[in-house]
Amino acid sequence: MDATTNNPPVLEVRGLTKRFGGLTAVKSLNLDLRAGEIFGLIGPNGSGKSTAMKSIMGIERPTAGEVIFQGENVAGLPAHKIARKGFGMVFQHSRPLNRQTVLENIMVALLPDSLALDWAGPAEALRIANQVLLAQGQPLRFVLRFIGPLSQTTSSVGLTLSGLEPLPQALAAPTWLVLVGQPGQAIDTNLEATQTLLHWLRGLRLQSHRLELMTVCAGAVLAAHAGLLAGRHVTTHHHHLAELQAAEPACHVVENRVFVEDAPVYSSAGVTTGIDLMLYRIAQICGEAIAAQVAQTMVVALRRGPQDPQLSPFLAYRNHLHPALHRVQDAVSSQPAQNWHLVSMAAVACTSPRHLTRLFMLHAHIAPLQYLRRIRLAVAQTALQSGRNVTQAAALAGFGSDTQLRRAWHQSGQSGTPSKSV
Repeated sequence: MDATTNNPPVLEVRGLTKRFGGLTAVKSLNLDLRAGEIFGLIGPNGSGKSTAMKSIMGIERPTAGEVIFQGENVAGLPAHKIARKGFGMVFQHSRPLNRQTVLENIMVALLPDSLALDWAGPAEALRIANQVLLAQGQPLRFVLRFIGPLSQTTSSVGLTLSGLEPLPQALAAPTWLVLVGQPGQAIDTNLEATQTLLHWLRGLRLQSHRLELMTVCAGAVLAAHAGLLAGRHVTTHHHHLAELQAAEPACHVVENRVFVEDAPVYSSAGVTTGIDLMLYRIAQICGEAIAAQVAQTMVVALRRGPQDPQLSPFLAYRNHLHPALHRVQDAVSSQPAQNWHLVSMAAVACTSPRHLTRLFMLHAHIAPLQYLRRIRLAVAQTALQSGRNVTQAAALAGFGSDTQLRRAWHQSGQSGTPSKSV
């Protein structure tokens, strides 16, 4: 006889039952677990193993039965209160994604009534970015996952969302955590699901390039209640500015901004500005040319970044719907060092050089060769900022010589010289 059988059970489950409508997932489960004992729960897919464990842990509320931990019946308590009593579970979902590149694990936390556009817009931007990368022969950069205190909930428009992953006990680095808003004039932090999420958030430690926070709309208010925004510059929807300041007096609330960057915290104003923020982050990771193609596919107007005085040339001149013109801009942006001239650019658009010039002036409000020069200047500036010398920067950008780069530099109104720009 095993010596552990003489010990009283630490965990006792009696008659545990969980029903989903007319479906009984777990029926009258009984088990004892003693200190030092290893217990296995075995069954085929769909037999209710995960549901049983979630019901024991309070992630799912059991329909009937008792869960007695150290003599106390904890059945029906929320998961965070059960965890505080000293036991929990590690989910198979909490794993590093070894085949992925940096900054790819995107986790969107959803509560009941989460605003659909707050999470759907940014999620689509990430999906399209992956498509664009694959089309160019590059690896995927973003893995999108949806998590929450409930495995099933309803969005702000009444859509049932199922298959949400549990709030993980460990996060693979690097991860972006996205918090979104809810309808109404204020966030109700007294709801059980909200309390569970806040408890989980309070255990996180933000760090650039490891765990970064992105908030959309009133998602910033949730972050404030979790203590994640002290000392940070943040923004939110104008209806929630006072609420945000009250929730975290130690944060610096910035008004009238599309989004604010205070790494590792990135906050956006309301609803569609979550797309602006995600495009900005995509540009940071994948380059501005990729972000421009994502914006073109989504048919959204690109707005300036949090500190930029004007739009990058990669993102400007794109607020049109002409497919041939976008095709030329994509080609020039992705290969600026190629030997471009008006005839070769027109060939990409399958039109004449004269007609291409008309299209550029009509839709992009800039001449084709002027657009090419601005793209090359942006590439050269990036190269200089990364430590390349003027000769290297000129070659990478497609300028025939240092002199051509300096001439374009002065003609564009840039101050100083390329060698003194950094």
